[in-house]
Amino acid sequence: MAGQSNAAPVIIKRKKVIQAGGHHGGAWKVAYADFVTAMMAFFLLMWLLNATTEKQRKGIADYFNPTIPVNRISGGGEDAFGGDSVFSEEVLAQSGTGASNLYPTEDRQARGQTGADAAGKAEEQALRDLEKQLLARSGESMTMERALRHVVTRITDEGLVIELHDIEGSTLFDGDTAAPNPVLRDLAQVVAETFLLVTNKVAVNGHTRAYPITLIDNPVWDLSAARAQEMRRILESAAFPAERMQRVTGFADRKPVTADPRAARNGRLEIVLLRRDR
Repeated sequence: MAGQSNAAPVIIKRKKVIQAGGHHGGAWKVAYADFVTAMMAFFLLMWLLNATTEKQRKGIADYFNPTIPVNRISGGGEDAFGGDSVFSEEVLAQSGTGASNLYPTEDRQARGQTGADAAGKAEEQALRDLEKQLLARSGESMTMERALRHVVTRITDEGLVIELHDIEGSTLFDGDTAAPNPVLRDLAQVVAETFLLVTNKVAVNGHTRAYPITLIDNPVWDLSAARAQEMRRILESAAFPAERMQRVTGFADRKPVTADPRAARNGRLEIVLLRRDR
């Protein structure tokens, strides 16, 4: 078959189709930026923890804490905006009853720091100074240094507690009686002289070691009370004012300070210089 000379040529075009994944958007960029920011903050935190002192870290923490307390009660006055400020005269917001730092009466108390707080801090410091002054007596003589082995002091919510306790081979009283040994009289003289520097009330607590339960007549109650009363008499004979004695109590063996309630260490007297609000 003969070809046609006037036939149009057939042109075949081949298109290369590229299968693309499509457009993913920019969400991954946001996530990556958040991750980088978080890592930067983490490393900054690690650096601050390593490069700052405890006091500096507390200052940084306080900077990010709110300084204005939120309270459902109103601010400085009894009525709406009745006070000069939502703050107390010195530091924190008041409870809304119109209290002030200068006149913190019982029915007009502020929640913030008041004159009572300052007085409490001053009394705490006074108790600590008195404690140091008492313990400093150990350098006066060898006799006083040996006597002060019987003394343990601590400051509690009740006040300054001066504990006089028995030691194996050296007791405050003669046997199982309320007759004081010379070491107790020496210690009582020092305590009385120290307490004369202040005007706080004083309490005396007597404690004994435990006795065998097989005893028909257990002396712990009578003995602890008698020893506490004897301590009161010794203090008063050392020129301590009797009107400052608040209470004298015997606790028997009910409050041991060692695992063995029959240990000599549990035989003790507690002389408490009470806080002024006690």
